[in-house]
Amino acid sequence: MGKHIEHIWTDKKRTFLGLPISFTRYFLTDKKIICRTGFFNITEDEINIYKITDKKLNLSFGERLFGCGTITVFSRDTDTPKMEIKHIKKPYEVSEMIDKEIDEERDKYGIRGRDMIPGGHYCDHDHDGYDDGIQE
Repeated sequence: MGKHIEHIWTDKKRTFLGLPISFTRYFLTDKKIICRTGFFNITEDEINIYKITDKKLNLSFGERLFGCGTITVFSRDTDTPKMEIKHIKKPYEVSEMIDKEIDEERDKYGIRGRDMIPGGHYCDHDHDGYDDGIQE
């Protein structure tokens, strides 16, 4: 938290009437998506942009009334395979920003989405290091 990071986008989780009254803040940099939660005890979770495999945009009726939405990001990150960027303003614009940064970061390192998926679907929900889809 001491060093300055250049943010492309930042917003707070919106709560009542679309107001940013929460202790959850989201950041988008050229390399990561960061979710910072807490007031006294702060927790930061991050996903490297190039590890993102898919994303989903959800616009509930209540969110649409206040110009908000939720973006769910799926990744090959072992700690955070799924991150919800909840109740943010201008979700379409943010989704486009994420796409742009994904493309730039992957082009920089010569990575494509197919390079990140080994042969099939890997699923380790219990975090034991073994694919849960394999039956013996």
